[in-house]
Amino acid sequence: MSGPERARRAVLMVAAAISALAVILLLGALRNDLTIRSDTGTAVAEVLSAGSVRSAVSFVTPDGVTHNPELGVLYPTGLTTGQRIAVEYARSDPDLVRVTGRDARVALIPAGSVIVVTWLIATPVLIWLRRRATAAPAVAPDVKDRQLQV
Repeated sequence: MSGPERARRAVLMVAAAISALAVILLLGALRNDLTIRSDTGTAVAEVLSAGSVRSAVSFVTPDGVTHNPELGVLYPTGLTTGQRIAVEYARSDPDLVRVTGRDARVALIPAGSVIVVTWLIATPVLIWLRRRATAAPAVAPDVKDRQLQV
């Protein structure tokens, strides 16, 4: 296998892996939503810290237990520290909590964008590598051919 062909396969594998990870992320979000939807509890939570990727919240369930989920709240975009928000959580696992009114659809655009950008970068690279592979001689001249030229 030639160098350009190996590089082409590597680019394909990396692009496919990134795309697969984005799909897995979306599937994980859907699974979390199904878990919450199957046994929903609601509460008002206080945002302890806010970030674009992770926001920490604290809320009290009807049994009087205060929960501060280690992984934060799902779909935290647009939250601010000190804000009080409505949340939905899985009563079977109160650490699985999301902002009320948000679900896996929030992850569609980021996951889709990752896939599109990945292939927008990979496609020209793959085309360039294919052209490079076809431009290079496929087989080196035989030793006898080289001796005849001398």
